[in-house]
Amino acid sequence: MSTPGLILSRRQTFAFISPAFAIIAVFLVFPAVWALYLGLTDLELTGIRAVMPEFVGLSNFVRVFQDSFFYNALKISLVFVFGSGIIGQVGLGLLLALLMHREKSWIKTLVAASAIAAWIIPDVVVAYLWVAFLDSDFGLLNRGLKLVGLGPVNWLFHYPLFSIILFNTWRGTAFSMLLFSAALQTLPPSYLETADTLGASAWRRFRDIILPLLKTTILTDVLLITLWTFNVFTPFLLTGGGPSFRSEILPIYVYRTSFKYFKLGYGSAISTVLLLINLAFALVYLQAKRRQKKW
Repeated sequence: MSTPGLILSRRQTFAFISPAFAIIAVFLVFPAVWALYLGLTDLELTGIRAVMPEFVGLSNFVRVFQDSFFYNALKISLVFVFGSGIIGQVGLGLLLALLMHREKSWIKTLVAASAIAAWIIPDVVVAYLWVAFLDSDFGLLNRGLKLVGLGPVNWLFHYPLFSIILFNTWRGTAFSMLLFSAALQTLPPSYLETADTLGASAWRRFRDIILPLLKTTILTDVLLITLWTFNVFTPFLLTGGGPSFRSEILPIYVYRTSFKYFKLGYGSAISTVLLLINLAFALVYLQAKRRQKKW
């Protein structure tokens, strides 16, 4: 039988965590359940279906997996996540952290300040700065190409996916760089000093010492960056998903379906599928985490 003190302690614990549960329920659980419910209807933004939507069951979800536009957006999203998230933000962030780890000069401060500035500037401001930077007529990038004898390129038209990958990499690398920089500070200095004494190359130090000790940090960063990149909407401000849907990632596709074509029910079904994909990423991360503990 539980003692009164233990019962009181449990009540106090619940009192402390209940505000967090309430916030999660209001801002995460309820929107997810509501989106699932709307996905089971033919709700529209205008017309008779906006007032009297009908229950259509799983027909919206069946339609999602028969929709060529969905698969196009999914394919582009995966390329976008791999290019700007895994290779771009995680890879570049780790590289910058390694290069700046032992750097003590003003260069380290300048690189860190530049990366953080790109991260904290509002999305709209950054997007329009990049639109100006990539402009085919007066953009700074094309001006630089002209100086070396290369003609102007309409980046946002001819290379829209590459443009948003480059933009998102520049935008979000700071988080990975700061995370890896903090992790590198926790490494025992004697490990690297011993490797230096033995004459180990930079690659051997990274492969045999740094990488094994940073596995957990890298895995966590990959999950966070993947989820954030998969759900980012800012590229819409550069390309609008075009031209010809060549840069339409899944969040832009949901927006176009729901608020351009007014199909809120169908858009909610796509959002639910997007949520399930995010959960799949999280499950892969948890499985990898369990295997890592066994090692």
